[in-house]
Amino acid sequence: MGQRQALAAFGALSQETRLHIIRMLVVSGPDGMAAGSIAEKAEVSPSNVSFHLKELERSGLITQQRESRSIIYTANYAALGGLIRFLTEDCCGGNAEICAPAAVAACCAPATKEELQ
Repeated sequence: MGQRQALAAFGALSQETRLHIIRMLVVSGPDGMAAGSIAEKAEVSPSNVSFHLKELERSGLITQQRESRSIIYTANYAALGGLIRFLTEDCCGGNAEICAPAAVAACCAPATKEELQ
């Protein structure tokens, strides 16, 4: 991931509702969530969630797929992994092995309920 992509991703994640949405989509896994369910769980209006989903999609952090009458949104795990790699690629003066355990934990450890709130 390049600096321009990372800036777009951080910009998208710097808003509370979008950060909440991306975390919900990460938890939902590859099945994703319908836009209506996202709006309901995020406690925002459908038009508001649509705005936020467009921003997350524009940044490359989520993808959408039409299923019948619904649009299903999923986290783009490759992009999220790229963001983690971007943050850790110059870790500790070039000693990436120091950050490796943190990067593995960040991508693989399940989040607690408290962390998701």
